[in-house]
Amino acid sequence: MTQPEPATARVSLRRMTPVQLIFLGFLLVTGLGTGILMLPAATAAGEETSFIHALFTATSALCVTGLTVVDTGAHWSALGQVVILVLIQLGGFGVMTFATVVGLIVLGRLSLRSKLLAAAEAKSLGLADLRSLILGIVKISLIVELVLTVILTLRFWLSYEMTFGEALWQGLFHAISAFNNAGFSLFNDSLMQFVGDPVVCLSMAAAIILGGLGFPVILQLRRRYRTPRLWSMHTRIVLWATTVLLVGGTGFILALEWSNPATLGPLNWSEKLLASFFQSVQTRTAGFNSVDISAMEPTTWLGLDALMFIGGAPAGTAGGIKVTTFAVLLFILFAELRGGAAVNIFGKRLSRAVHRQAISVVLLATALIVLVTGALMHLTGLPLDQVLFETVSAFATVGLSTGITADLPAVGQALLVLLMFIGRVGPITFASALALRERRTMYELPKERPIIG
Repeated sequence: MTQPEPATARVSLRRMTPVQLIFLGFLLVTGLGTGILMLPAATAAGEETSFIHALFTATSALCVTGLTVVDTGAHWSALGQVVILVLIQLGGFGVMTFATVVGLIVLGRLSLRSKLLAAAEAKSLGLADLRSLILGIVKISLIVELVLTVILTLRFWLSYEMTFGEALWQGLFHAISAFNNAGFSLFNDSLMQFVGDPVVCLSMAAAIILGGLGFPVILQLRRRYRTPRLWSMHTRIVLWATTVLLVGGTGFILALEWSNPATLGPLNWSEKLLASFFQSVQTRTAGFNSVDISAMEPTTWLGLDALMFIGGAPAGTAGGIKVTTFAVLLFILFAELRGGAAVNIFGKRLSRAVHRQAISVVLLATALIVLVTGALMHLTGLPLDQVLFETVSAFATVGLSTGITADLPAVGQALLVLLMFIGRVGPITFASALALRERRTMYELPKERPIIG
């Protein structure tokens, strides 16, 4: 009797589901980025890079988070900064989306498996429009990044005594970091020196908001901006929730930090408004800061925790549980309070399957944050408000920090690495897995109601 041949790696990969391959792709690229960042050529003269620092930086860049354990501008050489920038761009596109773009360029066509992978990652509702969606993602990304690069380069060159070469590199790096909601900065104070500069702050805020809207929304607005009645439920929810959260976040920060001498206190009223709006935008998961986050009031931290946890829109560069998940839960609550039998949003009835998906995503995210927060408090003895802020920032791939990340022990930093990875990849794979596992049953069990509340 002949022994069966062992399964090859190729066969194993073919048997993997799209969501499993997305997870594997992110894992492999993270490992590759970590390896390159550990090379001596990636580190500035006089600096040394440990494995955990390289892993943390690579994960933060690929997951477009922005949390750092070393000074990005001072610790990394030109090669290291380029690697970080490439990882940010890959993370913003999505590893499988980028692979699909390469396949289109090289082969001029897509296999069914490539379509399934890209659709799972890009949250496409079908395969028919996938090619135009992928090409649209590339065009939008490059156009926004190019325009912002030009604006920032000219501003840095003409107003901040930088050479043209230095201004160009700073402009390019921050443009890519902003649109991809990454929050990495080459300045040692992030963007605090530009707190009163409307050109820098508003142009970067615009790119961050666009990235946080998600590519499907941007593409639909580009095609049907004159006919709002034809906008999908998804687009309407994203625009409504984004506007409410941006305005509410701005007012919240302005009210609580108005007299704080370490943040908004020394600024005039227009600079206070600009800084508050800019920081509200950053909670969309960008992670830049124009004021000292560590000096904010603990109450402000708590409010930012909530905004970061919600995050931006799906199928874009933002993180968090997503504004659509938050809006769905909010409308479910309104329907329950009114005693309605169905959840209606903007004239459309919401599918009951979406109810379960939204609740599952929120419960999973909350459990992860609670577990890691508790572990970090046990390891470090730091107060709850600072640790919670850091863990929410990591999970939501925001990058804002109270300043404790670099001082965490290696185990604590490894926990944040895991949280960033799950925060970026987990919601994609988990939500997709929920949708793919949906199946019709041929019977129903008898109903019974437990006591709630």
